[in-house]
Amino acid sequence: MSQRDRDSFGRVLSAGSSKTQKTNETQSRDIQASSARRDSLTQSLIGRSYYSASHMAPQSLSAAQHMPHTAADVRLDTQKLAARASVSAHSPVSPRQKHAEDFDPRRGSITRTVSPGNDAIEEVSEPVSPESTFRDGANGSGLAQLLRSSPTDASKSALVEQGVTEHSIVQTPRQMSENTALLSDDDHSPRPKAGRYNTAPHSPRDLEEAIEDPQADKNLQQVKRWAKAKMKWSRIKDIEMTPKSVVKGSTTIIGFLPAVVLGLLLNILDALSYGMILFPLGTPIFANLGADGISMFYVSCIISQLVFSLGGSVFKGGIGSEMIEVVPFFHQMALSIMADIGEDKPDAVIATTILAYAISSIVTGLVFFSLGYFKLGSLIGYFPRHILVGCIGGVGWFLFVTGLEVSARLDGNLEYSLKTLQHLFEGHTALLWSIPLGLAIILEILQRLLSHPLVVPLYFCAIPLVFYIVVAAVPSLHLETLREAGWVFEAPEAGKAWYDFYTLYKFGVVDWGALARTFPAMLALTFFGVLHVPINIPALGVSTCEDNVDVNRELKAHGVSNALSGMFGSIQNYLVYTNSILFIRCGGDSRVAGVMLSIGTAAIMFIGPTLVGKIPIMVVGALIFLLGMDLLKEALIDTIGKVHLFEYLTIVVIVVTMGVFDFVLGIVVGIILACIFFVVQTSKKSPIRAHYSGASAMSTVRRPPVQQRYLRDAGHQVQVYKLSGYMFFGSVSSVEKIVREYVEERRFKSHPIRFLVLDLTLANGMDFSAAEAFTRMRRLLSTRDIHLVICGCRAGGEIMSSLQGIGLLNEDSDVEIYDDLNSALEGCENKLLEAFYTLEEHMSPQTASSNELAVPQVNQSSLEMAHSPRGALLSKAATNTLSKHKQNAGPPSKMSFAAPLPLLLQVFQDSTDKREDFWHRVCPFFVREEVAGGKILWKEHTEATCFYVVESGMIRATYRLEAGLHVESITSGTVCGELPFLAGMPRTAQLVTVSDCVLWKLDKQGWDKMQQMPGGLELALELQKIGLRLTSERLGAFLSYGLT
Repeated sequence: MSQRDRDSFGRVLSAGSSKTQKTNETQSRDIQASSARRDSLTQSLIGRSYYSASHMAPQSLSAAQHMPHTAADVRLDTQKLAARASVSAHSPVSPRQKHAEDFDPRRGSITRTVSPGNDAIEEVSEPVSPESTFRDGANGSGLAQLLRSSPTDASKSALVEQGVTEHSIVQTPRQMSENTALLSDDDHSPRPKAGRYNTAPHSPRDLEEAIEDPQADKNLQQVKRWAKAKMKWSRIKDIEMTPKSVVKGSTTIIGFLPAVVLGLLLNILDALSYGMILFPLGTPIFANLGADGISMFYVSCIISQLVFSLGGSVFKGGIGSEMIEVVPFFHQMALSIMADIGEDKPDAVIATTILAYAISSIVTGLVFFSLGYFKLGSLIGYFPRHILVGCIGGVGWFLFVTGLEVSARLDGNLEYSLKTLQHLFEGHTALLWSIPLGLAIILEILQRLLSHPLVVPLYFCAIPLVFYIVVAAVPSLHLETLREAGWVFEAPEAGKAWYDFYTLYKFGVVDWGALARTFPAMLALTFFGVLHVPINIPALGVSTCEDNVDVNRELKAHGVSNALSGMFGSIQNYLVYTNSILFIRCGGDSRVAGVMLSIGTAAIMFIGPTLVGKIPIMVVGALIFLLGMDLLKEALIDTIGKVHLFEYLTIVVIVVTMGVFDFVLGIVVGIILACIFFVVQTSKKSPIRAHYSGASAMSTVRRPPVQQRYLRDAGHQVQVYKLSGYMFFGSVSSVEKIVREYVEERRFKSHPIRFLVLDLTLANGMDFSAAEAFTRMRRLLSTRDIHLVICGCRAGGEIMSSLQGIGLLNEDSDVEIYDDLNSALEGCENKLLEAFYTLEEHMSPQTASSNELAVPQVNQSSLEMAHSPRGALLSKAATNTLSKHKQNAGPPSKMSFAAPLPLLLQVFQDSTDKREDFWHRVCPFFVREEVAGGKILWKEHTEATCFYVVESGMIRATYRLEAGLHVESITSGTVCGELPFLAGMPRTAQLVTVSDCVLWKLDKQGWDKMQQMPGGLELALELQKIGLRLTSERLGAFLSYGLT
């Protein structure tokens, strides 16, 4: 050491004895003053601009409710604990006397106070742009006046030179010239808030908004309507009937004929399969209504086709047809009505049944339209898909059984009995149903080999052709004989027309009671029909590359088509996916083609039902078998390996229930099974998103080195669990299981904990059962004196209300509630530090009583000093920390040092091996400052001209990151602002004093002088190393918290 250094060091030592006493008294006085002013500061803190308003918002909670700890609640504890660490080496005041007034014996901890803050920063409001007006009596339209009022560039420049901004320009009319700007150049200028057209627009967008303003000048509205009408009329007038245009139109129509013919074939086949079995033909009352069912099918097809093709649907080539899925419900309603009324009243049964069909179509239309009108189409997506698949399988079962009934000419419905099975396998009966089934199987194989869309229509057109060739080739076969043997349908009554089904509507004989009892079946039918549209429409949009699909629009179109169909005495319909794809790919992607298809369908309907008597039953049977097998394959085979096992079992149960028992019952069973499946699956997925210990997940408080070292050792007694999702009776059980593990004897002895923190920030709610589970968890934890800490509950939110409702947050509750996880971790760390300093007093009572500034003592039972696994771990952590601390601090010196040397030695002891003989040289360049609470030390992005060593008080750092605000509390015994200062970078955060602070500042001028002195470069280099080490530690703390 040089002579100059020895002289400087001697002066520091000689001044130490006189200055240390004064410094310690000042620090003690600062802390007492901060505690004494807390009542007045609480009121002044509300509304501070630098404070989060949510932290200080007053809560209108009753006295019986447990107030949550905010970030400000735990901040004073942190400040006092840091103050103790910063003055532990040179405070002559007894710790028990110093903090006696701050200790609340009822709580056994430090009384929480609210930290002060500065006054709110007054915002400068933006100047209001005055509204400009036109002179009355100006000639021309309002639009011309708007354009005429736009200022020229020259006028703008002159006004700017005179100190008038564009915000204050008042528009005045003037004559237009070649220099007059039609529209303003500045699109970003503030727009005046005006509801009239006499306000000059500032941009083209403003002009558009002005024209669209509902309170616009009537003349402009009239001009706008006239312009639109003029454009429409001009388009109509431009259409000229020339030979070339006629030929072109005819060519276009002829080009649609292949698609229309294909669509007609599909409608005919659907009529024979769907319409023919609209009534249960196996029942004598309905045996002769096959032709009427076909007519009702055609009416429904024509109405839906016209609605969709005339603009109701976005799909120009969409084909509307009957819902095959409604047929089982129709049969159920018909049989239910027949059972209520009796077979001895056929007219009443038929009239009530057909009216029920029509009413169900109207109800379906109203539901469709309501969903589309109120834009609720997306709600259908919440219905479990596997239930719909099961219902489709149930329809497939029904169609397969219906195919047997129709082909085998069974009397009544198929009964699952040995007698029916024997009858089906009799020689003649077996041929009746096996041939259609074989034809359906052959077609299935052909469809796998040939994917052309005309395979199915041509196949079914070939079947009757081959049938009549065989009949003509065999002389012994006659049509009447075949009809009696069940190979051809019975001929309808002579003179039967397509509109004869309207004669079945006999309102005088309708049994309204029986009709009302079919309402549940109507609702089930409607519910099942509604599920198809939100599935078919998006799929059709993808297949046809239609990007403007609006499900709500399609729902309204379906509502109109179904309601009209019911009013015309027909049945439900919808946009058929398969038929629409075939029609569009064959060239029918036009509304004209759709109208042509409806006209062709009407022509076939007008021909009448006379063709029914000449249709071979095997054609209809093969069609029904084919549809049934396809639907069963889709439900039971295609889903293997694609759905969960429980979902597949649900599908099988729905199919069997619908096929054997009842369709409505099948839907109900499916919904119940889906609910059970949801509970089981959700219960398996734990709501625990992450788990951390307090040693890895620490708060963002910048603490003295000795406290950080202790918290890393003792932090394992804090366990954090982040919960997510909705907490209900099924999912909360996994959390309760973890709590039981912590209180289990063996686990508690090996890994005891003191705090269990449950972070509910990502939880979006809980039911009553989950809230009750939290009460049970609190009782379990209390048996081991483990504190339950809950954070992330928004005041007045659903979770907070649920916890308050079951009494978990009552005034006498020991549950700790915090705003966020950072505050909860800070509170737990403060309690561990209280135990640390109490343990330190027990280890060295004489030193603690004379040299330390202590926090209030916690009662002996809560600390469990060395009498429990938890107390033993705390004692071990404290011993290791104090031992390491004394080792880093070196042998105690008998001399007193002048400030800020003791503070620097404490702050730098873990980051450097240099001692007082090195650091005393930097002391003259630090300047002591006393800063009142609520003052801004610096703002982000400003030049770094100094850094501080905090002797007492607390500072709040706010980092504005892309992910949001990040807040850090800086306590005494730490450094702030060193990295930007030493690196010559702008500030990265805004620093505000939370309370009155004593700071030691090293500014740029002192830094330069220090480097110029002998050995100054070595000091600067060592400070830079320390700055990097401290920054690395804080970065690790930020990352550990951020990863939580």
